[in-house]
Amino acid sequence: MTAVLDREAPEAPSASGLSGRRRPLEPAFKAVLLASLVVAVVFLAVLLFYVLNEGWARLDSRLWENFPSKLYPDRAGAQSAIVGTLYVIGLTAAFCIPIGVMTAIYLEEYADSNRWYNRLIELNIQNLAAVPSIVYGILGLGIIARGMGLGRTLLTAALTLSLLVLPVVIIAAREAIRAVPGSIRQGSLALGATQWQTIARQVLPAAVPGIATGAILALSRAIGEAAPLLLLGAVTHITFNPESLTDAYTVLPIQIFNWIKQPEAEFHTLASAAIVILLTILLAMNSLAIWLRNRYQKRW
Repeated sequence: MTAVLDREAPEAPSASGLSGRRRPLEPAFKAVLLASLVVAVVFLAVLLFYVLNEGWARLDSRLWENFPSKLYPDRAGAQSAIVGTLYVIGLTAAFCIPIGVMTAIYLEEYADSNRWYNRLIELNIQNLAAVPSIVYGILGLGIIARGMGLGRTLLTAALTLSLLVLPVVIIAAREAIRAVPGSIRQGSLALGATQWQTIARQVLPAAVPGIATGAILALSRAIGEAAPLLLLGAVTHITFNPESLTDAYTVLPIQIFNWIKQPEAEFHTLASAAIVILLTILLAMNSLAIWLRNRYQKRW
């Protein structure tokens, strides 16, 4: 009987046989990954080279010291757009980061995932992250600018962009908090700490790299948005810096859009130089995210 069972049992494939069949696919898969990396890097390099080449003639102090001019492109600058961009992004960060982090803490540490309303909140947050930015512009125009009576001001722009990037901040903060090992929480609670003390002194410090990286990447998306700000009154030509939250404003994407529309080649050169400034701000923000991640990252 044993001989019959041994004879009828199929032979298991050997490890060498499986690796032999898989081995031809591994070089092809690595080649596809390498090709994807090369394509991304090449396109980025071509973009940077083209913009630098086009705008090099105007990358001087006139660009950030002078205000825009419709008649004299050789004297025109982007000071109001640069200052407006920094104000809008600073206010956006002040609004969306605290709200996003506190929402993530509630959903990860306090909310009961079995309750239907908590699951509904999570589903809506994930869906809102994919909503086009122009929809947020219409929302900001109808509710914040007109419904709340704030008008088309700097504050309205910051609140609308905060709504735009808030789902991204929440999702990134949740992932960072979730990545903290449960043993850290259990050890803190076992030593007599309350849940809030555990979150404030153990969980949040450990999650800072992920939270900071996600927040800065979300702000990097907001800094390049033009469509919602066109609806919210971002002026294409402004010759002063905003001094209060209710002032008129402009930002670099709007100023670049205005210069590109002009027929004179000098304005196109100005637009390329302003793109370099915008990319420099973006790279500075991403560098800050990398520094924060490396500075506070912990390996468990």
